[in-house]
Amino acid sequence: MKSLEIEALLTAHDIKPTANRIVVAKALAAAERPMSLSELEYKILSIDKSGVFRALTLFREHHLVHVIEDGGDGVRYELCHSHDDHQEDDDQHVHFFCERCQRTFCLPATPIPAVSLPDGYLMTSINYMVKGLCPECAAKQ
Repeated sequence: MKSLEIEALLTAHDIKPTANRIVVAKALAAAERPMSLSELEYKILSIDKSGVFRALTLFREHHLVHVIEDGGDGVRYELCHSHDDHQEDDDQHVHFFCERCQRTFCLPATPIPAVSLPDGYLMTSINYMVKGLCPECAAKQ
């Protein structure tokens, strides 16, 4: 995504497009898979860890990122492609955690199946993770 597209996306989510926020959003947009805070910190050398974390926290509050428990003991982030801060998230999909290479993959063509909860329960989010071997690791077996 280009800077103008990133700025428009931030603005649509009621986020002021500062230089740091644009850099973090660009890094997420360029990523081929959900990224951890440490991966983002390594990729973005111009911003310290606390600056990256503050941007991610703001993005989370404004529904610009999905926060994914990665199947290990960490959290990963990916850009949410819903249109704005006030819209219901139409970009939820299954994720896959490879137990061998420890990578987390988005499966955007695989929607999260409907989950019916007992009366009285109110779902605020869902995180659907499948674990196993990715195609690359499975081919090595």
